[in-house]
Formats: sequence, structure tokens, C-alpha cells
Amino acid sequence: MTISTDIPEVVGPPPLGGRLRDLLAGKKIVMTGATGFIGEQLLWKILTELPDTTPAVLVRRKGSASARDRVITLVGKAIFRDLVKAAGGKAELVDSRIEVIEGDLPNVPPLPRDLDVVLHCAGDVSFDPPIDKAFATNTVGTRALMDAMLAAVTDASGALTKVPHYVHVSTAYTAGRRRGVIPEAQHVHDIDYDTETTWGLKLKETIEVESRTPERLTRLRRQAERVHRKAGYLTTARDTEQRRQDWVHDKLVEAGTERARSLGWTDCYTFTKALGERVVADVGRHIRVSVVRPAIVESSLTYPYPGWIEGFKMADPIILAYGKGNMPELPASPDSVIDIVPCDMVVNATLAVCATEPEIGKPVFYHVNSGARNPLTFADLYDHVRSYFLEHPLTPGGRGAAHLPTWSFPGAQRVDQLLNTSTKAYQFADMALKIAPRVEVFRRLARDLDKGGEQIAFLRRYLTIYGEYLRSEVTYLDDNTLALHNQLDPADVEAFAFDSSVYDWKDYIEGIHCPAVTKPVRRMEELKRRRNARPATYRELTPAKQPGTVLAAFDLDGTVLNSDVIRSYLWARLPELGRWGRTKEVAALIRDLPGYLWTENRDRGAFLRALYRRYRGADLSALEEFVDRELTEVIMDRLAPEAIRRVREHREAGHVTVLLTGTIRPFTRPLVPLFDEIVAADLATDAQGRCTGYLTGPPLVGESRPAWLRYYAATHDIDLTASYAYADSHADESMLRAVGNPVAVNPDVPLMRVAQADHWSIVEWSSHSAGSRNRPRGR
Repeated sequence: MTISTDIPEVVGPPPLGGRLRDLLAGKKIVMTGATGFIGEQLLWKILTELPDTTPAVLVRRKGSASARDRVITLVGKAIFRDLVKAAGGKAELVDSRIEVIEGDLPNVPPLPRDLDVVLHCAGDVSFDPPIDKAFATNTVGTRALMDAMLAAVTDASGALTKVPHYVHVSTAYTAGRRRGVIPEAQHVHDIDYDTETTWGLKLKETIEVESRTPERLTRLRRQAERVHRKAGYLTTARDTEQRRQDWVHDKLVEAGTERARSLGWTDCYTFTKALGERVVADVGRHIRVSVVRPAIVESSLTYPYPGWIEGFKMADPIILAYGKGNMPELPASPDSVIDIVPCDMVVNATLAVCATEPEIGKPVFYHVNSGARNPLTFADLYDHVRSYFLEHPLTPGGRGAAHLPTWSFPGAQRVDQLLNTSTKAYQFADMALKIAPRVEVFRRLARDLDKGGEQIAFLRRYLTIYGEYLRSEVTYLDDNTLALHNQLDPADVEAFAFDSSVYDWKDYIEGIHCPAVTKPVRRMEELKRRRNARPATYRELTPAKQPGTVLAAFDLDGTVLNSDVIRSYLWARLPELGRWGRTKEVAALIRDLPGYLWTENRDRGAFLRALYRRYRGADLSALEEFVDRELTEVIMDRLAPEAIRRVREHREAGHVTVLLTGTIRPFTRPLVPLFDEIVAADLATDAQGRCTGYLTGPPLVGESRPAWLRYYAATHDIDLTASYAYADSHADESMLRAVGNPVAVNPDVPLMRVAQADHWSIVEWSSHSAGSRNRPRGR
């Protein structure tokens, strides 16, 4: 047996017997999770409405920021503004009203011996955490906190010096896959939380070992090579390791989900929270214990102001995706209840619970929800959300109001089929775009495709995580919570009300919640409109503090010059051949082209070596003379005007301008006046000055470019973090990463995606191609 359907004993709430500010006056509430969504408002409520209560917050250090620093930052948020003003400053507010305890879960430091209430509202609120993290937070962390609490109120003989009240914020969904009515009581099951915790933590090591097997690493490396082969071995290696870490994470999530479902819970979060409740009951046998179980917590109804929310909660991705036209259907049962409760009602109920004194050894449970007495079905939610967006449409991308789909609630199977079809179409289009020409129309298509891919991934992940919640057949009774609310002193009702039956869903969804969750989206849309309305310009270059201490590195083909090495070869080679010779050479090149492309896709250096074999027997001096006489105008005509201006701007700013190219050096001769350094491929010659078909050294491509930049910077006292690089190909990702100011110029689709992900500058440079001026004359 695992989960049981036995009817548990329900313990009713103890009497309040006064105003909350009086009942909690002089008491110290040690609380976790103060930097979280609910915890932040709890802290604000204590400071605002309970002037004689001391909150002691357990906050972990983060980097160089101490716990006190983090709490000072926390009270700098808008809701604390009046409190900060009254105290004379943020630090003054913290030092006068808040006790800061630096520590973390499960590494809990000694707690204050004068504590009265421990309020545990910290925890991983993700519904799909890795199994090891879920247990570390929800069972190990809970036990560590309770042990520290008991240690603080126990004397040397082992006797309690006082009986503390432990208030545990859990979730209504610890009921698991039960159906029907869920009472406010401890769930009946026979799961051994110690055993489950031991194995859950051990899985981390097991999966880590599996991730490092040769078979697994081979698969991951080959996946990375398919994407990053042109960028080089080190880039591929970085991606391989990232894929390994992602694989470990995904497997830990999968392990948690499957273990939870095998025992009767929907996911690892609710499973470990349920086991955490059992830890609380066992460790808290000799103290006062209360457990608060909120349902889906969303924006505030009234306090600190209507619509107060931080981040996006469970229902919000559905709302936003629908408003953007990105949620064509929802696999929900239209008559299933989505049990939403405003955040301020959870905060008010929790503080009222803190003011009670339950009987020792008899935990009291409270469901803070709306589904029992004020149910909102998915059909109702859809009607309210649709009504809101029809009146207040979103305009994603500045392309007018989004088209709102009409939901028919066809069921999970139909939606899953739609997702599978969309996924296959996305994968096919993505393969095509990766080899598409490097022009803006395909970059635009790739951006649109990426948005579609993100939409598909979001829908699949969201529906995987929350699918069961969309078809729930459960009602969480809130009799204890209502009874506690009815005991509130009349003077507390306005500030501490938590009766979820009193508000209207139309007013809340359409008038409060939707405006709150769409506000940051609308602000972002406006910023994008303003940015798109302005012509794309560079930010002004920062002059080097000392001339020559900053460099600007430029790729040539596709970046500065509208050309490529094959075209350059034909320019140089064909004029010296007769008509029949030119025909033969072009035919031979076409014959070899598939092999060149295959080689170029795997190793650009090998491709260049293979192509430059065709120069065997050419007179290098004659080639240079031909470039000077016939090709200089052609090359200069194909330079991007923006590139020339940018090079000159760098030189005016005191920057060293460098051209890094795999092109043979003769073709760079017209560019010598523009650059301080030109690194190009040098053709080897014999004693007669004839090209041998080989190079004097490896061509500077891929990861050899950042190596050259680092060496040059080290020998010339150049600061690469202040330097710039310009390139167009994914093969140059490593070069762009070597500097502090990378710029993707007319990027191919893979580089565009990297640039977008890492927030690099992306620019479009044009070039001339003036008819006959681009065709060299014969010699």
C-alpha cells in the first residue's frame, strides 16, 4: 500500500481570542523564505500590521552579498517604501525591526533562543525539480530547521524551556492523485520518508556516473558536433559538457516524476512536500504544529495593492500565451476547477495561524483555497481571459492585436497530436534554415521559427508538468480556514480577511489579475516599439585610455567583403585561361564542389587547404600584380560601406584594427591602408616563385583566431575585455567570445541564434555589387 483512501482525523482550529497584533505582540517569528513571493509579503505584513512583533529572517549569503545585504536590498522594493521612509533608510529599517540570521537549508545555524514561532515558507516551488534537490529542500531542509528550532528551546538536560509553535507552509496538492473531497487533515499513507530521501539523494550520484560512460558521452559529443563542428573542437567540447549537465538534470527530473507517480502523486514537488508534512508531524510530536496548504497562489486581491505579484505563477503562462495567440487549445476539462487564491489571503491566513496555540502533538491543517466555496472552472477562466484580451489586446512584435484562438476543449489526445505535428514541421524547417543563404529574409524566417519552436517547447513542458492539474476531480475542503477567519476580531477583518468566497471572479480575473500579469509584457512591447522606431545605430565607441590598448578584429569574407574564397579563386584563375581552359576549370570546380562543401562543413581549415591546391603552378608575383592592377577596384567595390566607416571609427578611437582571414594574402593587398594588422593565408612557393599548392602554415580559422588574439593581446598590452570583434559565421563564435564587445554581422542562422541568446550586437552591413565593375578584365 502507498496512498490510502482512509478517512483521516480532522483537528479543528483553536480559538484566537483577540486581535492579531496583541496576540503576537512581543513574540519573535523566525521565518524562512523571506526573499520569495509569499515570504516577501509576509515580512511586509508583519512590519506593517504587527508593530510589536519581531521577524527574524533566515537568509543565505549569495556571492559577496551577506544575508544582511540581501535583506537591505529586499526592503528596497516598492512595497516597503513607506516603512523605509518612516525608519529613515533601508539599513535603518532592517537594523531596527528585523533580525537577520545568515544561513541556509539544510545548513541551519543556531536559531535565537527567544523564538516563539517558526514559520517555514521557503522551498522549491517548481513542480518539476530534480529529485535530489526536491528531497534536500522539502524533507532534509525541513527536518534540519525543526531540529535547530528544538535545539534553541532545549536546555542542557534535554527539557524544553518553552513550547514553540511551528507553522509549515505546504501545498494543497500534497493530496496526490486522490479524487473527491480532501479534508484538512494529515494524509494517510505508509511511505517511509527516510528511505525515500536516502534513495532520492543517491540518484544524483548514480545518474552522474551514467552521464560519464563512454556510450553516453559519445552520443552527446556527436549531437554537439552536428551543431558546432564548424566552430571548432573547444566550442563542441563546451556544448558537449553542457549537454551532459542538461541530461543529468533532465534524468533527475524524470526520476522524481516517475517515483512520485509510482506511489500515487502527480509530481516530485507534491510528493516530497507530502513527505515533508510527515517529517513535521513526527519531529513535532512534543510542540505545537500547524500546516498551511495554499492552492494556486496568484496576485493579491487588496494588499499591498490589488494585483501585487512578482514573477509569473502557475496560471499566468496560460493567460499570457492565450493573449499572444500562442495557445490554440488547452487539454483541460472545461468543468474542472482551477483552484486559485490571491496571495494576500494566503499571507493573512498564515499570520492568523501563527497567532493560534494548537494542542501539543495534534497538528492542525488549513486549506487556503477557493475551490470548495467559490469554484472557478477552466471554462470560466477561459471566458474571463478572452473577455479581457478582446477589450485589452496584446500586440506582440508590434504587428497589431494578436489573434485570439477559440477553445473547444477537445481533450489531451487531440492537443498532443497537434503538438506532435507542429514539432515535426518545426524540425524540418529548422534543418532547411541551417543551410539557407546568409541573407536577412532567412534570418527573419529563422527568428519567426525560433519563436514557434519556443512556443511548442513551452506548451509541451507546461502540459507535461501541469497536465493532471488541468483535469482534476478534487475539492479541498476549507472548513478550518473558514472557522479561523470567522474568529477574527472585527477590527482585524479589513486588514487580515481571508474568506475566499467574498470576491467575484470577473472582477478579480479581468479587473485585477490579467492587468497585473500583462503589465510587464506591455511595457516590454512598448520598449520594443520605441527601439524599432529608431534607426539601428552603434553605440559610440569608447576611446582607448591609451592608444593601442584596445583592438578591433574583423573577419573578411561575408563580413567586410561581399565575397568568398571560391569566387576569389575564379577571379584570379580564369582570366589567364583561354575559353576552353576556363570551361574545363569551371567544370572541374563544379565536379569537386560537393566534396569541398562537405569538407567545409566539417573543417574549414581542411577545405581551404584543398581549395588552395588549385593554385599549384601559379606565379605568386604575377598573382599579386594582377590583384593590384585588375582586382583592387572589384574588391573595394564589394566592401561594405558600414565596415569601412566602422574601421575608421575604431582607428579614430585609438584602437588597433586587425583583419583576420583565411583568404590568401594577395587578395588582402587593397585593404592594407585600412588595417594596422592583416593576418592572412600565405601561399608557399618554390625557388622560381611558383606556388606549390601548399600554405606556409595553417590557415587562421575557427578557434585558431581567438588563440592568435590572446597571444597578440598579451604581447601588445591589449585589453580584450574592452576590445571588439566582427564576424558573420558560426565558425567564428569562439573569436567573438574572446572579446568583450562581440558583433555578429549579417550572421548565418546558427550565429544569429548564439548572438540572440547571449545578447550580442547584431548588425546588417550592405555592399556594392555594381554590374560590370565587379567582373575583372582579362590579362
